[in-house]
Amino acid sequence: MNHRTGIRLRWLMTMAWRDSRRNRSRLFLFISSIILGIAALVAIYSLNENMQTEIDRQAASLIGADLEISSSRQVSPASQKLIDSLGDRRSEERSFVSMALFNKSGGTRLVQVKALQGEFPYYGALETEPSTAGVSFRNKQQALVDQTLMLQFKAQTGDSIQLGNMNFVIAGTLLRAPGQTGLSASVSPVVYIPLQYLEATGLSQKGSRIGYKFYYKYDRKVNIDKIAKQLEPRLSAEGLNYDTIASQKEETNRSFRDVTRFLSLIGFIALLLGCIGVASSIHIYIREKINSVAILRCLGASSKQSFLIFLIQIAAIGLVGSIVGAFLGTIIQQLLPVVLKEILPIDIPTALSWSSITQGILLGTIISILFALLPLVSIRRISPLNTLRAAFQQQKKKLDPVKWLIYSLVLLFIFGFALLQMDNWRQALFFTLGVILAFLILTGIAALLMYLVRRFFPGSWSYLWRQGLANLYRPNNQTTILIVSIGLGTAFICTLIFIHSLLLNRVSLSSSGHQPNMVLFDIQPAQKEQVIALTRQQGLPVNGTVPIVNMRLESINDITASRLQQDSTIDVQRWVFSREYRVTFRDTLSDSEKIAEGKWSGKADKDGTVRVSIEERFAKRNKIHIGDTMTFNVQGSIIPTIVGSLREVDWNRIQTNFLVVFPTGVLEDAPQFHVLLTRVPSKEKSAQFQQVLVKQFPNVSIIDLGLVLSVIDDVLSKVGFVIRFMAGFSIFTGLVVLIASVLISKYQRMGESVLLRTLGASKRQLFMITALEYFFLGAFAAATGIILSLIGSWALANYSFEMSFSPSLWPVLVVFLSVCALTVSIGLGNSREVLTQPPLEILRQEN
Repeated sequence: MNHRTGIRLRWLMTMAWRDSRRNRSRLFLFISSIILGIAALVAIYSLNENMQTEIDRQAASLIGADLEISSSRQVSPASQKLIDSLGDRRSEERSFVSMALFNKSGGTRLVQVKALQGEFPYYGALETEPSTAGVSFRNKQQALVDQTLMLQFKAQTGDSIQLGNMNFVIAGTLLRAPGQTGLSASVSPVVYIPLQYLEATGLSQKGSRIGYKFYYKYDRKVNIDKIAKQLEPRLSAEGLNYDTIASQKEETNRSFRDVTRFLSLIGFIALLLGCIGVASSIHIYIREKINSVAILRCLGASSKQSFLIFLIQIAAIGLVGSIVGAFLGTIIQQLLPVVLKEILPIDIPTALSWSSITQGILLGTIISILFALLPLVSIRRISPLNTLRAAFQQQKKKLDPVKWLIYSLVLLFIFGFALLQMDNWRQALFFTLGVILAFLILTGIAALLMYLVRRFFPGSWSYLWRQGLANLYRPNNQTTILIVSIGLGTAFICTLIFIHSLLLNRVSLSSSGHQPNMVLFDIQPAQKEQVIALTRQQGLPVNGTVPIVNMRLESINDITASRLQQDSTIDVQRWVFSREYRVTFRDTLSDSEKIAEGKWSGKADKDGTVRVSIEERFAKRNKIHIGDTMTFNVQGSIIPTIVGSLREVDWNRIQTNFLVVFPTGVLEDAPQFHVLLTRVPSKEKSAQFQQVLVKQFPNVSIIDLGLVLSVIDDVLSKVGFVIRFMAGFSIFTGLVVLIASVLISKYQRMGESVLLRTLGASKRQLFMITALEYFFLGAFAAATGIILSLIGSWALANYSFEMSFSPSLWPVLVVFLSVCALTVSIGLGNSREVLTQPPLEILRQEN
């Protein structure tokens, strides 16, 4: 039995080898569709593995200490006693935003000030230029300034920078700090100063928004996580948070695991596009092999043997294609750390990951076989009588249960891969359903287009146009495969363009017209009238001032932070009690909000009852209803309130909006600061006003919407580049599928072209027919992808961003014309053999 099996397997492999000799280039072309998908996945898997290894190795330098305790408010004396009892070495950091004035250039910028005391970081270092500046600045009136600021204001070591009431000599350029990324530096550049000079700057005042961090290093051997777990109840009761090396490692891994999962899914979609190309190409290939299979059947081969011969071919070529894809993936892997450098907190090595390469090869082989099975199973139904049937005669299609089994395996594979990436069966199910829905929509649109072209055929058009259109629905057409592959890739790119524009418009529209485009905050009550007078003196309008009080939430009804921590069934978000709330008080609503439920009086009740207004979506997320009680802590003073109304807030407008609004008559005597809104007409006027304001009121911070817009644009461009880089795999895969399907159809269309040439058609006419066919294919594919992206972007704009959607037509037009041009170019390039050679020579090649 084993001997016969060995002979049979050897015969099958020999037949597969012999049959492939004339078709190896075409077989490899089939599988080339999945090479880019495998390359993308191998590169991402390698990046993830190297990143995990490096995070484990550098976990301590990400936090910089054994233990970190943080608070958004000044700690109580009891908490301070606990904090001082921990660790063998301790450091303290206070961080806040403030305006920085570069004395040499006169430039101003909102920065993140970090006042540091102690030896922090205990692991890693403050990387600076010169290298000694990270240590030397700590005991002098000096500062470390982020390199983005140094470049922006052309500052040099030895220049001075003003923070509040004090000038600091720039000791050096800050290149990197623990946990800092290039992206975070561009959004919020950092300036380090010694903590001992903080009070002298005048920036630490009552009501100022300051973050407190305490870092600890244990010189003796202790179990840090055990200590932190024991401290957790006491820290939580005091509103303190903690972080350890282990928790920081887990948090970093989780954050960038999400990034790699997202990128893996994009690569997987590219792979799915390639698989569709495989299935389509194999389908055409098998149709060409009907006579060969029928002859084998006449010579005594069983349907199973005929099936296995071609399966062996596909499996072998799939293995070769996967190896090529894995090799290409290792090359791309060298580039990904460079592409992702701005959003990674550590430098990622580019070592080879053999486990990732092995996964990619196995995945590519399995998926090429799986998707090739769909057309291959039809071989079982080819009988010896097919040798006598005309090539154009079609057999009556019957329901094949084996095909439905393969469809089920394909869906199970997609779901399994998504589950492996997301580790959440609900998300994996939604991803699978989304992929199915996208492919069904694209396939349906392709079928609809073919039906419309056939049904409403423009008979009055010229012969060349009629031939070009007719090729869209004739046998061996490529309409479905191209609309699915190129359309989905186009949809990726267009959606990214639309969302990028949408996010920028969200800010730029808010700054248009006469709306405020500059916000002044941290204005102390005693400074309010003076700042208003200075603003008007500079010829700028005062669009309103708003008082802001910082407070914390103690309870919602009978739910407190400790009870929420103990009972996981309570449907309230964990951050509700840990965050600091910035609320205002007023007797009227602003024009960006309206009452959605309940009543708003604007004044406290005569009996002392305080009825607050809560933002509607915040209330719904945390199951807060009209009549519920909420207890707030205003720097030690407990204020019980009742939810009197829910407000619908337009967050798209650049003005002060709040989750919680108090009525008047409650918070007037509470520690507070004010916000002033104004509008500056130009960048020059903005710079002039900021310089004057910072010199007279150094504690007042300024948000310039023009600068915010440029930072957002920069951030979106960097993140968008990463997404475009991966979405490009889908586009390139679609193009490979296009090239493969065009090359394959070349053999199918050769007979038609030869017939037209024989009947007297000129090269120019054949050229025009081919160009028109591929123009229509490219136009339909691009239009379908653009329509899908418009629908998806509109849904995101209306339901996620809650703003109107008005896309720019120029990017859409560029994408449309580019896809059309590429499709026509590839189609004509691959058809040049038919157009340039005599009909008899082509017929000899076919025979």
